[in-house]
Amino acid sequence: MRILGIDPGLERCGYGCLEIDGAEEKLVEAGVFQTKRSLTMEIRLNQIAEDMGSLLEKFAPDVVAVEELYSHYAHPKTAILMGHARGVILQKCAEAGIEVRGFSATRIKKSITGNGRASKEQMQKTVQVILSLPELPEPHDVADAIAAAVCCAGEVRSEAVV
Repeated sequence: MRILGIDPGLERCGYGCLEIDGAEEKLVEAGVFQTKRSLTMEIRLNQIAEDMGSLLEKFAPDVVAVEELYSHYAHPKTAILMGHARGVILQKCAEAGIEVRGFSATRIKKSITGNGRASKEQMQKTVQVILSLPELPEPHDVADAIAAAVCCAGEVRSEAVV
């Protein structure tokens, strides 16, 4: 099974593709795709759609795990911009007929570190340890995307037991 984790953002989206074989999780690839601030909103969203489409084609995931939006942003404009990017990502998954599972940031953090309020650095270090990565996953968007995929893998495993 393949799970593609996505940390949505308008300027930078992190991604991490995990391959699950029984109890083992292997990182296939992780990275970011970016848009330029100087471009118009519609061009940036189109770029996210194209990049997301390329990832779905390249990895052919069974499930896409996407971080949900936090509803109590101190800066509502940030939430709206993230919502645009997340919407495009969800639409591309729907177009490809791929299941999407959304997870709150606190749920992802708790499932990875045991602490729903873990720092970005703690998340990066824990993801590195869980997957035995030779280097810290950077930037933090990458670690967050991988963590979403690991969280989703745990949920999928628990459903298989039931």
